[in-house]
Order: sequence, then structure tokens, then C-alpha cells
Amino acid sequence: MEKRYALFLEVLRRFQAAGLLKELILIGSWCQHFYRSYFTGLRYTPTIRTRDIDFLVPVPFRFKNKVDVEELLRDEGFVVTFSGGAGYMKLMHPDLIVEFLVPEKGKGSDRPYPLPQLSMNAQPLRFLDYLLQNTIRIEAEGLKINVPHPAAFALHKLIISARRTKEEKLVKDRKEALAILTALVRKGDAGEIRKMFEKMPTEWRKKVLDALTETDNVEIMRILK
Repeated sequence: MEKRYALFLEVLRRFQAAGLLKELILIGSWCQHFYRSYFTGLRYTPTIRTRDIDFLVPVPFRFKNKVDVEELLRDEGFVVTFSGGAGYMKLMHPDLIVEFLVPEKGKGSDRPYPLPQLSMNAQPLRFLDYLLQNTIRIEAEGLKINVPHPAAFALHKLIISARRTKEEKLVKDRKEALAILTALVRKGDAGEIRKMFEKMPTEWRKKVLDALTETDNVEIMRILK
């Protein structure tokens, strides 16, 4: 696991040196590595087992330089692969997978979103606009990185948990979300949870409340109702 952490940080350092971290938002479970800085002084110790490093790309992507990210990471053992019938590009390594995502617009499409500046493409997914609109910048380990606000990240996790087809992933999503929401309450940020919840469409709020009802989390339910 230490090897994976070291490689994760090396990927971020190279992206920062290339100017990419100013433009991209780190989403997915690896955000929790940086939330430890946000929750300094509190008991928050996430365990991150996933290989997937997901970067959310703003649309339109206004990065003015050209960085071949495969070339940038090739000496670390990353190679480009194509997945799905649509041909989504990923950077694969035995320990990590780097993937780029964009918010799905309108009725949605399974066509990859081209990222010529990076010599890559991105996969459109639902619900990502919400993360894009609610970000913070964290400085830690010599990095300055954009991540979703912890409250937005946790509420988003609760929404997508209901879409999981595997029980194991559903449980994992909800466990991660509740750990963050609990840490926010301990930090005195219950108001931020409420604020992020109120930014959601009514349908999304219902999904969050349904997930909390299934976990019997009275404390967070009381904040949101």
C-alpha cells in the first residue's frame, strides 16, 4: 500500500509541475487522502484501497498548453488502454489507474469527450456538475490540489451509492460518506452539510435522505430535515 501511495503522490507532483492541478479536480476515494488535512486535529483516518484516480475536467476545458499525459507518466510504467465499446481512455499501471471524467450534459451520451490538450479523452458521468460547482483548494505534501468540498463529496457518495449493483460497493460508499459527515459535525461544520444539501435538486435530496434512512443515521438526518 505504501508503494501505491508513493506512486499516487508522484502522479500528482508531475501533474502539478505541468500546470494541470490548477485546472483539474481530484474526485473519487483518493480525495480522502487530502481531507485528512482539512480535518486536522480530528479522528479521521480513511483507508483507501482503490486503484482508480479520477480527475474531473471542467467543460469547456480551457487549459492552454499541451501535455501528453501518457508520455508524462510512461517512465513510471503507465500505458494507455481503451475500455468499453465507446473507447474510453485510461492510464493503466499495476498499482493505479488514472482516468478523466466530465459532467454528463442533457440526455447524456456514451461518446468520449475529447481532451486534445492531454492526448486523452474523458468519460461523461451523471451528477458530476454538483462536485464541479462545490470545490475547495487544499495545500498538503507540497501540493495545491482542487477537491470537492467534503460535504459535497459525502452527499454525492450517498446519491451514487443507490446506483451500485454490488452490495460491497454500496456499503463502502455509505461508510465513506458517513465518516466524512461525522467528521464535519465534529469540526463544527454541520451548517456546511446543510448548505451543500440545499444546493441539490429535490430529487437528489430525496436520494440522500433515503440513503440516510437505510443507514439509520439519526444525527445527520436531523441536520438535513
